Amino acid sequence: MNKRTILHSDVNNFFASVECVTRPELKNSPVAVTGNPEKRTGIILAKNELAKSFGIKTGMTIYEAKKLCPELVCLAPHYHKYEEISRRLHKLYLEYTDLVEPLGLDECWLDVTSSMNILGKNGLQIANEIRERVKKEFGFTVSVGVSFSKIYAKLGSDMKKPDAVTLISKEDFKKIAYPLPLNSIIGIGGRMDKKFRKMNITTIGEFCALPPKFVSAMMGINGTKLLENLLGSENDPVKNYFEISPPKSIGNGTTTVRDITKRSEIEKVISFLSEKVSKRLIEGGYEAKTITVSLKDNLLQRHSKSLSFPPTFASSVLINHAMQIIDSFFEYGTPVRAIRLSASNLVSNAKFEQLSLFDQKEKKTSLGIEKITAKYGSDAIYRASESEDYINRKNHLENE
Repeated sequence: MNKRTILHSDVNNFFASVECVTRPELKNSPVAVTGNPEKRTGIILAKNELAKSFGIKTGMTIYEAKKLCPELVCLAPHYHKYEEISRRLHKLYLEYTDLVEPLGLDECWLDVTSSMNILGKNGLQIANEIRERVKKEFGFTVSVGVSFSKIYAKLGSDMKKPDAVTLISKEDFKKIAYPLPLNSIIGIGGRMDKKFRKMNITTIGEFCALPPKFVSAMMGINGTKLLENLLGSENDPVKNYFEISPPKSIGNGTTTVRDITKRSEIEKVISFLSEKVSKRLIEGGYEAKTITVSLKDNLLQRHSKSLSFPPTFASSVLINHAMQIIDSFFEYGTPVRAIRLSASNLVSNAKFEQLSLFDQKEKKTSLGIEKITAKYGSDAIYRASESEDYINRKNHLENE
């Protein structure tokens, strides 16, 4: 009988790697994915290995990064690219097992215990095969941890980067992991790490030596589970990819290039965001019953309201609902600098097969539009009411 074998695959420098792969001219350049200074979010979000070699770190301002590396190429994030690449990676992982559990866009756990007999390979061999396939088929690299549990597989993928496989076995996990800093593990953030440091608890081993009641008092049930896992528990199953619960919400937001005050200006941004949310709902196979709109004014005050509606995924309906919400609570004339639209209370659209003739038509039309825009771009079709100003505005938002 095979020993439990969990892999954790983590794409190295994901956002920056995708940008470099899709723009080959950047292959030998220091690259960072950043916020836009004109949108007041000018920080480093991700960077490639070459940029790292100059000392550039995530969270650093663009100004600080440019001082370290004047030739740094700064790119705005393209989340649609990252989501598409993430889906393709999941398809590759699913060739090895159905037990694939994503952690963000760029990381996944895989339980290959049952797959090893079928494939005639052990965990290390499968990990190296995945690593080589990703490099060949995607053009970037992954680091893979191989272990008996999720927490140690994750730790393994973090230990050697880039383009590496690390084994942490049941027999030697204490020897490998316990001397490492406590904040090396998932579940210990900066604030909690500081608390333990004040008590002179700085390593994983020192944490594991604590009485369970003390950990529970400090961290609650999450701390108890974390301690059990670090002590060698295998009661942390990898979820089946096809049985994972839907996300709690799907949303998109943007910071405006300038403060806006008019209803028509806000509606243009809402239209842009609704198309993004609609696309993600359709791709995930969801409909939303609750819509939330958040507006941030020029004094950084947030104005937000949610309302429930019949389930929908159509962008035109999302626009109408969002503007109805804004009309009900927001005072136009107040300068707005950021807008976010979220769809929540999600349900599978497969549950809504008994639709009226109108709804059937709406669904077919929306899916048809989705296919066209997926092939020819988001600007291939637009509403007749959209002005040239809106189209230019949307292009500007997309480019940023």
